[in-house]
Amino acid sequence: MVPQRVSLITIGASDLPVLRSFYKRLGWKETESSSDTYAVFKTAGVILSLFPIEELAKDAEVAITPDASSFRGVAFAINVGSPEEVDQAIEDIRRARGNILREPSDAFWGGRTAYFADPENNLWEVAWNPDSVFDERGAMLSF
Repeated sequence: MVPQRVSLITIGASDLPVLRSFYKRLGWKETESSSDTYAVFKTAGVILSLFPIEELAKDAEVAITPDASSFRGVAFAINVGSPEEVDQAIEDIRRARGNILREPSDAFWGGRTAYFADPENNLWEVAWNPDSVFDERGAMLSF
């Protein structure tokens, strides 16, 4: 049986220093596992790593698609504890020079949501769901 969990997400970076700098401008702290060629950020429930896309493709034995700027069909989410936190996070992301794709708005499902892209067009949602339950570390347990 495959364990039902996500422990590590790696984003293949075309320009690691630029992408690393963006996440640091968000106020995210790197772990001691980071190096000149690999950035690691501990979040509430998952480790986020940034790794050169060529090395990631080589490790996975796959080819890199030519248009990395297009939507990849994947979005990451930062869930927060209140509607106001969505708005504040987007303002902080704007100051960090994130590309705001969708301004904060009330969602049809009863929450509040917004979207941004990092410097390499990785899609992120910032969302508040009134039914979300978080543990003491801030990891989402359910919604």
